Amino acid sequence: MDTKYLKIISLGIFVIPFILMIITSASTTNVTQEIQSLNQSIAALANRTSDYPPASVPSWLSLGSNAWMLTAATFVGLQSVPGVALYYAGLSKKKYAVNSALMVFYAFSIVLVVWMIAGYNFGFGKPTLVINGYGILGTPLPAWPGTYEASQTVYGPSNSMLNIPTSTYIFFQFVFAAITPVLLAGGVLERMNFKAWMVFVPFWSLLVYSPVAYWLFAGGWLNQLGAVDFSGGYVIHVDAGVGALAAALAVGPRLASERKLEAHSLPLILAGAGLIWLGWDGFNGGDPGGATIDAAIAVLNTNIATAVSAVTWMLMDMAFFKKPTLVGATSGAITGLVAITPAAGYVNGLYSIIIGIASGSIPWLALYKLEPKLKVDDTLGVFSTHGIAGIVGGLLTGVFADPNVTVYVDPTLRGALYGNWYQLGIQAFAAAVVFVYDFAITFGLLKLIGLFIPLRAPPETLQIGDYAMHGEVAYSDLLATLPAEQKPAVEKVEEEPGKKKEEGK
Repeated sequence: MDTKYLKIISLGIFVIPFILMIITSASTTNVTQEIQSLNQSIAALANRTSDYPPASVPSWLSLGSNAWMLTAATFVGLQSVPGVALYYAGLSKKKYAVNSALMVFYAFSIVLVVWMIAGYNFGFGKPTLVINGYGILGTPLPAWPGTYEASQTVYGPSNSMLNIPTSTYIFFQFVFAAITPVLLAGGVLERMNFKAWMVFVPFWSLLVYSPVAYWLFAGGWLNQLGAVDFSGGYVIHVDAGVGALAAALAVGPRLASERKLEAHSLPLILAGAGLIWLGWDGFNGGDPGGATIDAAIAVLNTNIATAVSAVTWMLMDMAFFKKPTLVGATSGAITGLVAITPAAGYVNGLYSIIIGIASGSIPWLALYKLEPKLKVDDTLGVFSTHGIAGIVGGLLTGVFADPNVTVYVDPTLRGALYGNWYQLGIQAFAAAVVFVYDFAITFGLLKLIGLFIPLRAPPETLQIGDYAMHGEVAYSDLLATLPAEQKPAVEKVEEEPGKKKEEGK
């Protein structure tokens, strides 16, 4: 073959692949982008999201988890309003029904305001105070920037991630923050000055709730030491119970003639307790942050412990008071809900039964045997039903945490029954820390407020109740019991022109 043609062929062997490589390289990016776009379109059709703007369904978002978390948060919100509002109103004396419900309603409202201004990021934001690598406090910044609310949830010093928007998580954690002072109110009902309550709640939420949430929910220093609290046994219920004890001591007792529980409406109590019980499915079922296996286990365990605790409390009433009562049964249900909360996603069904037995008996003994000796007027026994029950549940978490269950949420966690005695010790330490911090800040804050606003309503106001406090009553028959100078003026109805009263008939 001619040398000339051989050179041309040889050149072609080297040049043509090089040209093809360049062409292929240039088109690969476009092909890859087209394939990715096609895959996203297929996924959108499969997930039925093709009708939404692409920005609203980013790849990190789980529609199922987001739907469950929004629902769970709403369930928890219903626990407060109307759940606890009805429950506390029914447990209160008739003349304090409005005041009791309004204290709950106000607390729920004002906490959201504080939560958005600084509370959420103080409890779940980036650390602002770190000591030797341990996260102590978050950064108290507003949580309302639109880009922040729309971003993927990343929280705490460990930068934990969830496949839901930050706005969903802010709302979910808000209802937890709100119910804590709502529950605390039960310790100071029927005598606290409402204006003092209005000042106390926002500061307490920021100074007590947010820091403790950071330590035990967001991966702060107690979490880093190994303490766990699945859904708020310590963060919510020990906070509320110990806070109620400190507040009752700071505010002072009720009128001497009123230092006795006089539940005026059993139907209200039952309605409120029912909303609290079933709302708790969102309370514990939402803690995993999505629609997971652990969420289902937590919901089941919650209901098991609650039922067992309600029956146990009734049996305690029958053993000591000879009769079961509705108030007692609902109290037992509440303590069961509280005690299972720190353990719900860490234990199995058998241990939930044992926790239910403990929560129906130990808080009962605390309420009827311990609290009277403390000589503190805790109106609804919040210290026993929430504080003691929360501590019981937290300690039993350290005993019963089952690796066959924790594998779905925290694979390294196991309790003393499975060889990890350290877990019980760190649970006890965390309980002590929360107890001391909560009591000191609550008592000190109220005493400071008391320098400017009386903590206790005046005796003459308490003698009348709701009408003197708020200018309204829950039941019209209460108006007849008011002093003449307190009764609302009755408007006179003018006669129609041209009509005269008939006389002599």
